[in-house]
Amino acid sequence: MQKIIVFLLIITTYCLSIHSSNKYEIRASWITTIGGLDWPTTKASSPLSIKKQKEELCRQLDFLKDANFNTVLFQTRLRGDVIYPSIYETFAESLTGHTGKNPGYDPLRFAIDECHKRGLEFHAWIVCIPIGNNRQIQLQGKNSLVKKKPELCKKFNGTWYLDPGNPGTAVYLSNIIKEIVSNYDIDGIHLDYIRYPENGKNFPDKVSFSKYGKGMDIAQWRRDNITHIVRKIYSEVKSMKPWVKVSSSPVGKYNDTQRYSSYGWNAYNAVYQDAQLWLKEGIQDIIFPMMYFKKNQFYPFALDWQENKHGRWVVPGLGIYFLEERKYEWQSNEILRQIHFIRRNSLDGQAFFRNKFLINNSKDITTNIKNQFYKDKAVVPPMKWQDSISPLSPKNGELSFSENHITLKWDTTGIYKKGGVSYRIYSSINYPININDAQCIAYNNIPQNEFTFPLCHSWDKSLYWAVTSVDRYGNESLPLEINKPQEDETIILINTFPNIPQRGYIIIKDIYGIELMKCTDSSQLPSNLKSGTYITDIINADGNKRTATVIITV
Repeated sequence: MQKIIVFLLIITTYCLSIHSSNKYEIRASWITTIGGLDWPTTKASSPLSIKKQKEELCRQLDFLKDANFNTVLFQTRLRGDVIYPSIYETFAESLTGHTGKNPGYDPLRFAIDECHKRGLEFHAWIVCIPIGNNRQIQLQGKNSLVKKKPELCKKFNGTWYLDPGNPGTAVYLSNIIKEIVSNYDIDGIHLDYIRYPENGKNFPDKVSFSKYGKGMDIAQWRRDNITHIVRKIYSEVKSMKPWVKVSSSPVGKYNDTQRYSSYGWNAYNAVYQDAQLWLKEGIQDIIFPMMYFKKNQFYPFALDWQENKHGRWVVPGLGIYFLEERKYEWQSNEILRQIHFIRRNSLDGQAFFRNKFLINNSKDITTNIKNQFYKDKAVVPPMKWQDSISPLSPKNGELSFSENHITLKWDTTGIYKKGGVSYRIYSSINYPININDAQCIAYNNIPQNEFTFPLCHSWDKSLYWAVTSVDRYGNESLPLEINKPQEDETIILINTFPNIPQRGYIIIKDIYGIELMKCTDSSQLPSNLKSGTYITDIINADGNKRTATVIITV
């Protein structure tokens, strides 16, 4: 009787459906550090203010974790300055209020560590071509690129830029990125503004074109310049740490489509970004197109990215900042419809610009996202084109309880895989656990082979637990079952059938014991049974039998 009461309580609490939810989806947010737009608002000038600056970031990361995000795009290079101690560029003004001043700790390392503690991927967001306006260049003084490498710099419409047509630009940017990749345990490099500026046809690169253009069409030469930088960065990152994802945020409309015109604002012609070529050539792992548009300026172009992704990931960037721009008067339903569209058309996730507007819950956008789309956790999919070999499963699992906590322990395989592994924990009232169901993900990115967490509900002790190994590419092992039903314990499943043993079968009967069907393969399992209670006999290859009760509620 006690088992039945716990069982009914779990049904009421979890409201499980017959369909598993997809566990793979990239859910990202851009955290902007220039001007402290998202972080930091507190300047690091004393031990107390350093502590407050760190706490402010931790609150933002806690917020993203609790909202079931999994990826942070963190602005690491701003405008010719950075948020870590670099041999190439100086500290950003936003950290301390003074350009070049050391904040007293390494903000990049701190942000990476805090993301990983929460199971969030950290992608270092690099602003590539712009290097600052006159004020920023003056504040950087002798440390500015204009002073140190004037041959790489061009002033255009009041702002300084690196010249993509000078081969030294690709070398310089790749050196910065190699510095980050070699010194920090990042999960990704994210290239922003990897393009010519607006009105780029007037960019002052005649000298570079005459020297390096070799009689080419200037528009194609400019596209080739940007592609060369992307190719060089991708190649060098992969040669160092092949599990580090390389992405970019191109202009949201690649080019005019057969469905709709871009009205002159697109990546290919306006700013010389051939981002679909990057996908085709395989020199990007993810594209985060900046799709900060409505209606027909969004949907046809999202489809165009999807249809030309060449097996890589396309994650549209959504402009939630428009929710607080009075002159545009966007409503949250505009964003919600775009997320519906992204999922219905099998794009690979969403990214939100910027984090401030998630934190502010602008026009209830975060509440709606959590309630409608992010109820369950999701993980970043495996990067199969880079590595598709799964790590070995953990071994020898143990489960123990204290008054307020649960502890899981397991043994590692002892076999090293480059980049190492982390662990993913699953829990379910169903046995065996379906690790493809997002509802079963309990904890992700556990670095060690022991994990203690709060005992939140009385029925947690009735759950089944499993753990998998996950390598840095996202490949996942088979699960280690931490606990199993006792031999004399009836397995109760809700809206799902037990796994069929290898070389075995199951027999499905109604509540009266009348046999309905025999299944030897999972494809034969029924998906349209009426609501009710069913008995299944699970027969393994040796002829041993166990029984499970299956309750269909939908």
